[in-house]
Amino acid sequence: MQDDLHDQPVIMNSKVSVELKDLSIGYRIKQGTRLVAEHITASIQRGCLTCLLGENGVGKSTLLKTLSAFLPKLSGSILIEGRELDQYTEQELARAIGIVLTEKPDIQQMTVMELVEMGRAPYTGFWGRLSDDDRRACEEAIALINIAHLKDRMVETLSDGERQKVMIAKAIAQQTPIIYLDEPTAFLDYPSKVDMLLLLSCISRKAQKTVFLSSHDLELALQVADTVWLMGRKPVGGATGTEAALEIGTPHELAERGVLSQFIERSKEITFDKETLSVRIENRVQSY
Repeated sequence: MQDDLHDQPVIMNSKVSVELKDLSIGYRIKQGTRLVAEHITASIQRGCLTCLLGENGVGKSTLLKTLSAFLPKLSGSILIEGRELDQYTEQELARAIGIVLTEKPDIQQMTVMELVEMGRAPYTGFWGRLSDDDRRACEEAIALINIAHLKDRMVETLSDGERQKVMIAKAIAQQTPIIYLDEPTAFLDYPSKVDMLLLLSCISRKAQKTVFLSSHDLELALQVADTVWLMGRKPVGGATGTEAALEIGTPHELAERGVLSQFIERSKEITFDKETLSVRIENRVQSY
């Protein structure tokens, strides 16, 4: 499934594609603002697979939606290729960022091919007519994700896993330099999870794209990711107060710093092996 990418040269010198400066994220509500995380300063490199990990409710989806301009930032700066996110028009963003979220879209009376073709909307003009190049981009995306057998299926008849693959194919057909994915392996069986993460890694390296994704498949992400963003919580202002904390590094760097062990070993039955980046359950359930 990766043959088309092998023809492209690998550029080993990564470059900052997305840069966050003192970013605060959250929601504006009637009573004011619900702050999720603040003072985030970090960068995402082109040509690398970057995985965002963390416990439920820590703010991973909020961060992804803010980087995608679905949620406004509360303060700070988000630079896309050196330019403020706020300065992009909708069409410019559609040509810069491809997005796959976990929300299940309500799509009726549309085939898989027609949905993937919607990824070409930023390039087709007012009438939405597909050129030969547009059709070729869609066919290549479908081949990469290995869903050619689904092309003529109606989207509403697909399983959650099949639908997830179609949405990823649509984002690839969009041919943006940046791809954000929220839990792209959530509905896939284990072999498909492995294939998907390896494919996204291959796309980032061979096509020199910026691929940034959130995941709960921790062990798989640690085996495949070039860089990990680990969102956790740290206590502030007393025993009950907490705020989001972000640790960044390669999987082995985070392991050596003890960050991964601290995150994973929150139960006495779980141990983390920093050499193999694997998780082990020490005590088996006793029968009574």
